[in-house]
Amino acid sequence: MATMPTTIDEVTLTWLAETTGWNLEAVTIEQIGVGIGVSSAVYRVHLRGPGSPETVVVKLPALDAAAVFTSTMLRMYLRETRFFLELAHQTPIRVPRCHHAEIDAETSQFVLVMEDVGHLRAVDQVVGMGIPDAERAIDGLARWHATWWRQADELAGDGLTVSLGDEIYKAVLPLVFAEGWDKLMGEVEIPAAIQAVGPRWIHAMPRLLDGLADAPTTMVHGDFRADNLLFDGDGSVVALDFQLVGTGHGAYDLAYFVTQSITAADASDQEQALFGRWIAGLERAGVPRPDLSDSWEKYRAAALFCLAYPVVAWRGMDVTDPRQRDLATTMLERFDRAVTELDLVSLL
Repeated sequence: MATMPTTIDEVTLTWLAETTGWNLEAVTIEQIGVGIGVSSAVYRVHLRGPGSPETVVVKLPALDAAAVFTSTMLRMYLRETRFFLELAHQTPIRVPRCHHAEIDAETSQFVLVMEDVGHLRAVDQVVGMGIPDAERAIDGLARWHATWWRQADELAGDGLTVSLGDEIYKAVLPLVFAEGWDKLMGEVEIPAAIQAVGPRWIHAMPRLLDGLADAPTTMVHGDFRADNLLFDGDGSVVALDFQLVGTGHGAYDLAYFVTQSITAADASDQEQALFGRWIAGLERAGVPRPDLSDSWEKYRAAALFCLAYPVVAWRGMDVTDPRQRDLATTMLERFDRAVTELDLVSLL
């Protein structure tokens, strides 16, 4: 068996041919995804050879050591690799086909070779997703949650997901959040409402996560946002990036998506309608209504927790990259809206 590559330079024609069985004559590689995510290094590989696809996407650990540390501690690389090996075939929404998935469980060194879905329609998260697309995404999210409703505790027990209440989050997040927060305070003007939340967030975080891990749980995507979604020709959603698949309340995904992927103005106008659409989708899929009785409070708790995303991302971010900086600052601006309109300070 071919040795697993540890850098993109080791993803050679010979390795790809041995791993996939394709009869390859030439390969060329370009880095993609810069400014969209920082936890992995992502490449498009152009292939030439009979029977091979024209392109594939190769994913490897991040180039930044701090990002690799965080991703390894949170078992992100292990989660995504095992998702493709053991769970992807069950998803009710389209995900990229995986041609090869491999990981060293001790070091978290991994490689994925996946279908290139880059030709599908993308939405820039900085610009914000329009409401028609958001409705399609939420319809897909409801089907995803219904598929694993009340079955996800077992997934966490098997190591396929990590519970939102897992002690690893309570051990790692205070450290990386504090580092990201200090870096943010020195480099960005933080809105007053967020300044009121940030210093108290670490103390509230364990309680928020424990509440979001209470039954009934499902498999949450964990990073369900515009930059991780594409749209097929018929308008149906295609999901990417499964490094944060977890076990918890489905409102976690919904709150992150609505508060971070659509504009603040659209969220103000449509938040309740989008929440109701998700509830209706779950009920249509057979989720019992009593299971959903406290979903709005779970949604608010998740919205408060989601300050972690831009703050932790800032810790390992290249702030000289305009796309990365714009994404993080946009997420902060949208969180500012959520703090006020959802009265998130009262949850601290």
